[in-house]
Amino acid sequence: MMTKAFLILEDGTVFEGKSMGAQKEVISEIVFNTSMTGYLEVLTDPSYAGQAVTMTYPLIGNYGVCYADMESKKGWPDGFIVRELSRMPSNFRSEDSIQHFLEENDIPGIYGIDTRALTKILREKGTMNGMITTNENYDLEEILPKLKDYKVVGVVEKVSCKEKETYKPGDIGSEEVPVERKVVVIDVGTKKNIIRCLLNRGCEVTVYPQNFAAQDVIAEQPDGIMITNGPGDPSECTAVIEQIRVLAGSGIPIFAICLGHQLMALAHDAKTYKMKYGHRGANHPVKNLETGKVYISSQNHGYVVDADSIDKSVAERGLSMSMIKP
Repeated sequence: MMTKAFLILEDGTVFEGKSMGAQKEVISEIVFNTSMTGYLEVLTDPSYAGQAVTMTYPLIGNYGVCYADMESKKGWPDGFIVRELSRMPSNFRSEDSIQHFLEENDIPGIYGIDTRALTKILREKGTMNGMITTNENYDLEEILPKLKDYKVVGVVEKVSCKEKETYKPGDIGSEEVPVERKVVVIDVGTKKNIIRCLLNRGCEVTVYPQNFAAQDVIAEQPDGIMITNGPGDPSECTAVIEQIRVLAGSGIPIFAICLGHQLMALAHDAKTYKMKYGHRGANHPVKNLETGKVYISSQNHGYVVDADSIDKSVAERGLSMSMIKP
């Protein structure tokens, strides 16, 4: 027998569907992802910590779960929302079902709801908080104030590694190539494939947790520093921003993406703000304003750097975003 589940939005909208995954109640920020494939990568992306993800593609789970495709050691979203759940995955690489994966990673979900209607609400009204529950006797008057008060906090500390880690080419499925460079990665929510890509390019990678000391990183004398993707409001990461400010003055080249890019901007006294509903998908076009060239990119961010706050003496606008000058 299928258990009923409900998705309750802070504007009072209620969707009724069926429960999947962990049997628990959760309040979270509700976002949507437009990718047609890659649901396992979405589920294991630390940038989704503190959020419940709606997949706009109508059928999810059809190719099962291949654990080699995981972007981190576990699932991170607070919840998972889909239109139709495939219960019979068909893929020669499949090792598990998405239903079992959600159960094992303690992620509650709901399926059988109109995700198109939900996405239209989020696009028109903006990202909002919501609750996934199996309680049929829910009380809206009691729930709505809780939804409006909910805030995503402390998620960078939650997803970051707890101590320094070192990788060499050949580790975590990378190619065994000669080491030519030494790179430090600041983990504010990194994905495994970022480290693998560096290893494939002949980099020895040392990963530091979010509570790193800048002087320790500088003492490594790396050829470069990478500040990774991650979840939450960048302005909350005040201690990380202060350390990045020190790194920026060290003369070591820094490459920052996603949350890391926003933290880098804040370290240079720019400002960030929350987008109406963010960019989350696998085929977002990004235009280089200087060359006119368009790149198709994977995106996952709900905050953006305020272009008008950028000091032109230290940064310039390039790929439809700010680029810190070396």
